[in-house]
Amino acid sequence: MKTPSMRLDGKKALVTGASRGIGLACAYALAESGADVLMVARDEAPLAEAAQAVGQAHPKVTITHESLELTHVDAVNRFFESHPAFDILVNNAGTNRPGHIRDISNQDIDEVIELNVTSVLTACRAFALQPRDQGQEASIINISSQMGLVGARDRAVYCASKHAVEGMTKALAWDLGDEKIRVNTVCPTFIETQMTKKLFEDADFKAKVLSKIALGDIASPSDIMGAVVFLASPAARMITGSSIVIDGGWTAA
Repeated sequence: MKTPSMRLDGKKALVTGASRGIGLACAYALAESGADVLMVARDEAPLAEAAQAVGQAHPKVTITHESLELTHVDAVNRFFESHPAFDILVNNAGTNRPGHIRDISNQDIDEVIELNVTSVLTACRAFALQPRDQGQEASIINISSQMGLVGARDRAVYCASKHAVEGMTKALAWDLGDEKIRVNTVCPTFIETQMTKKLFEDADFKAKVLSKIALGDIASPSDIMGAVVFLASPAARMITGSSIVIDGGWTAA
């Protein structure tokens, strides 16, 4: 017997929200494993800088970038129609509007659901519609959250969106299984990124988060990289409709 490879040589990957944080880490990981990576995000300048950094680190693969507003359905459809079929899609772009349910505005609800749910479903549909060669397997990896598995104070809208991603992923696994398109989620705990840095400057908040993590440490974007490569690779050939939970034990309590 031979252990299946986790190499991705010759594969074409698309990563959304790729200019920073988890998305950027995913781009690095996929490129290191041999995939050509197209990085997309809303803002061109930081995206171009991120793509240049990934390309310099991994010169043997092709790293490209395009700005894309994922909440514009027609733009997303045109984007996928204009590219050859991708082998790997990492839906990472997302947002959060923490707050008590009484304080959440209509705009907060609309923006979180639009980016975290609708744009993910739209991208999955467009990915599935791309014409593929006979026998061409593919992998969709939706970046969800531990909050897609549990509830938490001041996270009603975010939890709603990530629970939706979990349900969507399970349904898509059945919709696309006959075509050998696997669909899974990665569910991180709080990740120390540029977006969350300010939160962790609050000592009480940081202590509260650490008290919920059995391993007693805050996660970093690099903690996501292995799971994404695994789910994209032939080593995960029989895994679909599943979640890899990277929460340090948060949801085990």
